[in-house]
Amino acid sequence: MTDAPGPLEPLGQPILDRLAFERLTTAHRRELKLHCYRMMGTLHEADDLVQDTFLKAWRRRAQFDGRGSLRGWLYTIATNSCLNAIKARSSAQRILEQPGRPPTEGRAAAGPAPELAWLEPYPDTELPDLVDGEPGPEARYETSEVVQLAFVAAIQSLPPRQRAALLLCDVLGWSALEAAQLLGGSTASINSALQRARATLGARYPQGRPLQRPRPTSEERLLLQRYMQAWQTADLDGFVELLREDATYHMPPWRDWYQGREAIHGFFSTVWGNFAGYHAVATRANGQPAVALYARRQQDPEWHAQSLHVIEPAGDRIASLTVYVGPLGLDLFAAFGLPHVWPAS
Repeated sequence: MTDAPGPLEPLGQPILDRLAFERLTTAHRRELKLHCYRMMGTLHEADDLVQDTFLKAWRRRAQFDGRGSLRGWLYTIATNSCLNAIKARSSAQRILEQPGRPPTEGRAAAGPAPELAWLEPYPDTELPDLVDGEPGPEARYETSEVVQLAFVAAIQSLPPRQRAALLLCDVLGWSALEAAQLLGGSTASINSALQRARATLGARYPQGRPLQRPRPTSEERLLLQRYMQAWQTADLDGFVELLREDATYHMPPWRDWYQGREAIHGFFSTVWGNFAGYHAVATRANGQPAVALYARRQQDPEWHAQSLHVIEPAGDRIASLTVYVGPLGLDLFAAFGLPHVWPAS
């Protein structure tokens, strides 16, 4: 594959004990998990598929002759495992928004849809250190672009083979020939799949690519502070003021979603007082600022996990807000290393 063998390669030895194998593969765990997450759209499946990849690699270790790179071999196993897993499930994609559903006005009425496959956020603590895994020279996207929640949602709309081709070539920087060797078929078929995938993303991104996000700036940190303060002081107007006029708000697993500051204000005015107070904890997801929100009822001394908020900033305002609520949101706290109960101060 394109990436050159690392200092621990080749692996093709007649006998390799499990500890040596684990040392060789552990270095690639995080980037493989991120790859599986992009393919599947869910943390839990990504974890399972990385474990499956390493198990298959161990069982097939005699097949690896050391002429290629260990990293490329593991990506081959992981990608095929993802494609097989997608075939086996009822939905090929995970969503942030139910296809064809218009934005809601006023009170949320559609209700939760736990039966739908919802896209999950990805904790920044699990993002790989890409010093040894930077995209190849043929990659079309920057690393910061392809971890964003909106980008992962966009590629979920691609058929699985197109999704795999795009991730291998445009994200990892593999050549079309290398992708064809992995996915099967000709180089021409891979190039055709790439053209269709790029056209689909081009319709989502008029400029041809997602907005590049710089490292967190003082402006972004101030926005996050103001956002947390608005919740902790029950300042609904202050919260709405942080939104762009054309901001969007999604709340998986609820079908309802909102577009525009006025519509978002209308919704939150119906639910803002549901709790006696809120406690906000800063975190990060998909390379974006995020907040874990805890809430308490009257007479309750402790804060209980309530929702996980992923913020897409645009300067000093919020362009998009995705808030994971209900059981889906609560299940994410552990993945982000957060407790379900925050003690009273």
